[in-house]
Amino acid sequence: MFENVYQGKRVFITGHTGFKGSWLTAWLLGMGAEVAGYSDCIPTHPSIFDVLGLKTRIKHVIGDVRDYYALKRAIDDFAPDFLFHLAAQAIVSVSYKDPVATMTTNVLGTLNVLEVLRHTDRSCVAVFVTSDKCYENVEWLWGYRETDNLGGKDVYSGSKGAAEVVIHSYYKSFFAHPECKVRLATGRAGNVIGGGDWAQDRIVVDCMKSWSAGKPVEIRSPSATRPWQHVLEPISGYLTLAATLLKNRELSGESFNFGPRAEQNRTVVELISDLAEHWHSSAPKDIYRITDNIPFYEAGLLKLNCDKALYSLKWEACLEYAECVNLVGTWYHAYYKEDQDMYMLTQYHIDQYVAIAKRRELTWTKS
Repeated sequence: MFENVYQGKRVFITGHTGFKGSWLTAWLLGMGAEVAGYSDCIPTHPSIFDVLGLKTRIKHVIGDVRDYYALKRAIDDFAPDFLFHLAAQAIVSVSYKDPVATMTTNVLGTLNVLEVLRHTDRSCVAVFVTSDKCYENVEWLWGYRETDNLGGKDVYSGSKGAAEVVIHSYYKSFFAHPECKVRLATGRAGNVIGGGDWAQDRIVVDCMKSWSAGKPVEIRSPSATRPWQHVLEPISGYLTLAATLLKNRELSGESFNFGPRAEQNRTVVELISDLAEHWHSSAPKDIYRITDNIPFYEAGLLKLNCDKALYSLKWEACLEYAECVNLVGTWYHAYYKEDQDMYMLTQYHIDQYVAIAKRRELTWTKS
């Protein structure tokens, strides 16, 4: 898998305590990597980081990505072969309440990682995880390509577009030389769902919290359509990107979209109803109630064109919609309703995902 490039390698992750960061950490540990993480806090309670007991399995460093010197010490001390930058303020509603923290974390934090890499004398492959929200969303029906305009009608989107501009300018200024030891690229994805997410203003999280308490979930936009994808889909993309960058310098400085299959598009109500089957409830009055309270701007349809990732990385999404929902529902049901070792279950879900990808003969599964 990924040609075994991560076995025995040192991998540094910013934002490792978050939802995506914890799944990435677990997958890397399962492949035999040595992992160090840098994050300013445990972002939620409960948190997947705590539930999986990851603190005892890796080198865990508390620090703010906006603190350049602390970040530099952590990266230099660990001397990573690979770096994944995921640290971010990722909640749209929070960006309205605290736009300065959103901008400084997402832009200055990214700048600091780039600056540390600029001064390193070691070989390192770095993947900067941004978001599909980096695109100027004109709400057309076809998928955005990596060459489409960057922008943002809200603070969160603007911070992601700005981070991409900073990465591009740093690459052209400092990392494009053929002798440079650092190779970097960006990965863009969105609407990720999966077990262990407890962030605010996320529809699956709201469902699980409400249903575990025996209450219907409140939803704002029942007919909103999103291309839902399991968290392992973009993570497999980030891992594929880093592994390919290690072999192919020509991809350094590039950006790649990682999105689900086209058939993954479903309305909020469809997703909720399908997840509810794992809670043995199908009556709408028990599942959800609709509120018209929309306190902040929410973008409409935004989907990605992933042809570039298929052509250059031989990466494509793996799961069908029903498989995605099953993985999400069974993880949360095990947490709330069963007595299971959640770290082992998470590794089992990763193995299930890889097994499905192998059955579909996806290139990244080959050793």
